[in-house]
Amino acid sequence: MKHRSGFVNILGNPNVGKSTIMNALVGEKLSIVTSKAQTTRHRIMGIVNGDDFQIVYSDTPGILNPKYKLQEAMMNFVLGALQDADIILYVTDVKEKPISEKTYIEKIKTSGIPAIIVINKIDLSNQEELDRIVEHWKTAFPGSLVIPVSAINRFNLDTLLKAVISYLPQNPPYFPKDQLTDKYERFFASEILREKILIHYKKEVPYSVEIEIENFHEESGILKIRALIHVERDSQKGIVIGHKGVMLKLVGSEARKEMEDFFGKKVFLELFVKVSREWREKPLMLRRFGYR
Repeated sequence: MKHRSGFVNILGNPNVGKSTIMNALVGEKLSIVTSKAQTTRHRIMGIVNGDDFQIVYSDTPGILNPKYKLQEAMMNFVLGALQDADIILYVTDVKEKPISEKTYIEKIKTSGIPAIIVINKIDLSNQEELDRIVEHWKTAFPGSLVIPVSAINRFNLDTLLKAVISYLPQNPPYFPKDQLTDKYERFFASEILREKILIHYKKEVPYSVEIEIENFHEESGILKIRALIHVERDSQKGIVIGHKGVMLKLVGSEARKEMEDFFGKKVFLELFVKVSREWREKPLMLRRFGYR
């Protein structure tokens, strides 16, 4: 039996549902999901195995024009995903303006890499509108498959999976068959905490926050995690902590519960907040946080 393996990289603009699609395809919540743009900052791999195939999905940050060095680093993940893909899933949705990001569209079209166009959130549309959107993308990407889906409702994902498998090149597995991702447990602890901050805080605060896991070890069957929440200004530190520490307790409680579900064991979580001025513009700090 011939074995197929390949890197399937997911690209698209912010808020079109790239992370929701990857989580649904992988069957695990590996990428955090919120309604805010720029939720995904890193490139996150999710691995799906069958008897005769292995799909290595990569979720990537939403395409944007960088305004500071953190966003430049995020776009480097996107460029890397353009260069090492066997298949590109370009995700759009029914509400997005057609081809709003022409630069990356052209890069995908001239890359020579097979592309599948995924139109997400079709549950928010009607058949007439959807037919028009499908025709638009068929014209924009001649010869490419255009597949409408609703990731949140898991509609038509089986069609997408079959299409991906059909495009996979013949290769042996790149990773052990029982491996789910390329990330370490510390990474998922930090992302779970950052998701709760994105959900509970408004305006610039969530985008000025980075999580550093200072300690992560198991003791007597309990995961003990010490996390440092970096912010850029003293005022942000006060907002994150909240009056009498109420907000920090809320975020910590929700993060701890989700970590326990994710890791399958009890978690003791300690949170501290530190002002690290202009960390988004400092290359050394960005490297420390895993942005290369």
